[in-house]
Amino acid sequence: MSAPVVQGWCPGAHRPMMSGDGLVVRVRPRLARLDKAQALGLCALAERFGNGTIDLTNRANLQLRGIREVDHQQLLAELAALDLLDAEPGIEVRRNILVSPLYEPGDRTARLAQELTDRLGELPALPAKFGFAIDTGPTRLLVEDSADIRLETGVDGLTLRADGCETGRVVTEGEAINQLVTLAGWFAKNQTAEARRMARVVAEKTLPPEWQGSAPDAAGDALQPRPCALGALYGAAFGQLPAKGLANLIKDTGASALRVTPWRLFLLEGGAAIPAPAFVTDGTDPLMTTDACPGAPFCPQAQVETRQIARALAPRVTGSLHVSGCGKGCARMGPADVTLIGNAGRFDLVKRGRAGDEPCQHGLTEETLMNMDFT
Repeated sequence: MSAPVVQGWCPGAHRPMMSGDGLVVRVRPRLARLDKAQALGLCALAERFGNGTIDLTNRANLQLRGIREVDHQQLLAELAALDLLDAEPGIEVRRNILVSPLYEPGDRTARLAQELTDRLGELPALPAKFGFAIDTGPTRLLVEDSADIRLETGVDGLTLRADGCETGRVVTEGEAINQLVTLAGWFAKNQTAEARRMARVVAEKTLPPEWQGSAPDAAGDALQPRPCALGALYGAAFGQLPAKGLANLIKDTGASALRVTPWRLFLLEGGAAIPAPAFVTDGTDPLMTTDACPGAPFCPQAQVETRQIARALAPRVTGSLHVSGCGKGCARMGPADVTLIGNAGRFDLVKRGRAGDEPCQHGLTEETLMNMDFT
C-alpha cells in the first residue's frame, strides 16, 4: 500500500482543498454557532453549489463538498453575505477555536471565546493545524479533542494549559488571553519542522515551571442526542448533514440557532426534540460510536468505499468502529476497538488501535467482514 499524502493543512473558505468530487470549502462558525438565517442559508448553498450535504468535522467546522472551481468566487460572495466569511484570509487560518457548546450567551466561555476571536491578529505565526479550546463550563467537555492551548476549568479556578502537560497555570479572566498569546509565543520560538504541535514540543523541550502546577478539573459526561436546557441535541452519522433534511429540522423544531460540536452532534437552540429519520436521536445507536471518512470516490486517496460497509458493520461491532479509506485515518485520530483501512480495494484490520498501526489481518473483502465475529 502506497503511503497516503498528508497535506499538513486543512481546507478553508478562501483556500479550499480539491477532492474527488470537487472542492471542499470549510466554514468556521464563530463561537460554534450559526443563527437561524445563517444555518438555513448554508443549507441552501450546499444544495445550490455543492452535493447537497454538509460535513460536520471533528473540529466543529462545517464543510461544503462538490464545489466546482468556477463557482468558488460566487460561493465566497454568498458566504460573506451571510457573515460566514472572514474578510482577511490570514484571520480565517488562525481561527481554529473549539468552544464547549453548552455556554450561555454572555457567560465566561462566550466572553473568552469572543476575546480570543477579536485578538487573533496578535498571535505569532503558527502551524496551520494549531488550535485552541475554550473549555470553561461547569465541567470539561473537550478533553479528548484536538487543541494545542487550552483554557479550561481547573481545580484551582480558570486554568491555561499547554496540550501534552498534565497541569497548567491559574489565570484570571482579565489576563487569560494575554497569557494565551504569551504561551503561543513560547511555542512559536520552540517549534521545529518536525515538532509542529504543542504536545510534541513540550515532550522535547521543558515547559517553564510558571506554566505548570494546577490540575484541570474532572471531565464531564459525554453529550448524547437528547433534549437539554438550551434546546435539543441531534446526532449526525459520520458527521454528514443532509442539507435539505437539516433545513426542514430547523424549521420543524422552531429552533433559533444551530450550534456545532466536534462529536458528530449538533444543538438546535430553542428547538424541540422530535422524530428525525435523517439524524440520530438515540444515544445507544451504534452509529454514534462509528467513524468513517468520505472514502472512494469522494477522496482521491481512498482505496475503498467506506460508509456503506460502516453502516452494515456498526450493529455487529462491540465498542467503537473506524472505517478509513486509506492509512491517514482522517475521520478518527484516536484508537478504536475495530479499525478497517482501505488497501487496494480490500481492507486491513487493526484491533484496539489507529489507522496507521500495524494490521493483524490483511486483504479482507466486504463479504469476509460481514461474516466475521467482532465481539
